[in-house]
Amino acid sequence: MINPSWRRIVLKVGSALIAPENQGCSEQYLRPIAEFIRQCRLQGLEVILVSSGSVAAGRHHFNFQHQRVPLALKRAMAAVGQNELMNFWSRCFDFPCAQVLLTHGDLSDRVRHVNIKNTLRRLLDHQVLPIVNENDTIATNELKVGDNDNLAAMVATVANADALIICSDVDGLYTADPNKDPFASLIPEVRKIDQRIYDLAGGASSKVGTGGMYTKIEAAEKAAAHGIDTVIIDGHKPDGFQCILAGKNPGTIFYGQAEPLPAKKHWVRHTLRAKGEIWVDDGCIEALSRHGASLLCSGIVSISGEFDSGDAVLVRCSQGKRKIAKGVSRFSASELFSIKGQQSRDIAACLGYCPAGSDAVIHRSEMMLLERI
Repeated sequence: MINPSWRRIVLKVGSALIAPENQGCSEQYLRPIAEFIRQCRLQGLEVILVSSGSVAAGRHHFNFQHQRVPLALKRAMAAVGQNELMNFWSRCFDFPCAQVLLTHGDLSDRVRHVNIKNTLRRLLDHQVLPIVNENDTIATNELKVGDNDNLAAMVATVANADALIICSDVDGLYTADPNKDPFASLIPEVRKIDQRIYDLAGGASSKVGTGGMYTKIEAAEKAAAHGIDTVIIDGHKPDGFQCILAGKNPGTIFYGQAEPLPAKKHWVRHTLRAKGEIWVDDGCIEALSRHGASLLCSGIVSISGEFDSGDAVLVRCSQGKRKIAKGVSRFSASELFSIKGQQSRDIAACLGYCPAGSDAVIHRSEMMLLERI
């Protein structure tokens, strides 16, 4: 059942719904979605819309017939299409809309992360509909989220939403691919996302969007870790939105965790990207996993990658490929090369200074365990 206690939702709409024929924005599927948003607001629900489609909306202005679009041209298409996208959504409503363009770099920077949260809060306080999209006109591969399913989950966590609704081209998660297996059945509820759930996800089938069921499950996992329920529905069917308004489940609901991760640990685990790796000995793994200790330089065996102080890194077992933890390093890679295996009291002597202001390479408050022993 849909939770009647929801007060704030993030709704993600993909390119295949916005520009189904790759010929600019179409009202075919968007009018029912706009009506759903209007009805939510009438019922006292706050809504944040995450809308893909800037590239698909702008593509018809360019004489380019190939399926694979060069990055520079895709950015140009996004620049034109984003304007059309916002104009279209604005015409759907009798209340103001606000454009919020983000990159992964904005979400992974702690100061900008807080600024995004405050901006969304103020927009909602003043009854303005935030319309979020990735800033495809400037984003590089290093700064892109890459798909708006995961972007929507990140926005939901930043905004402290209660629910994330992802519009798909199928009713939800099935036991098999419903396009190939006539006996595939819809899974109405998922209470734990594990490898078995990921194995049920296929690749992207749409020629317009970039996200398949796999990225939707990734998004649901991010949201669930923050205590947010995620519902996947078929955005082509207006009845699905009516079901949600009536408190019913038209697709697959992934329930949020009863005990969400602390906000900063969620940010480390699900938003930050690792810039390097730190390999540690068995004694260090024992201290991290069983005793909740911070990572000290004495347990470090080797370092890989180029990273600075403040970057996220993966912590791995030196005897294998196991990922033990992920956290924010207080030292750069070059500094760690000089102090690995040393006692904390010797940091200043090895470097001539102690840049972190403490002896912890990764403090336990900025570390998320990925595996326990």
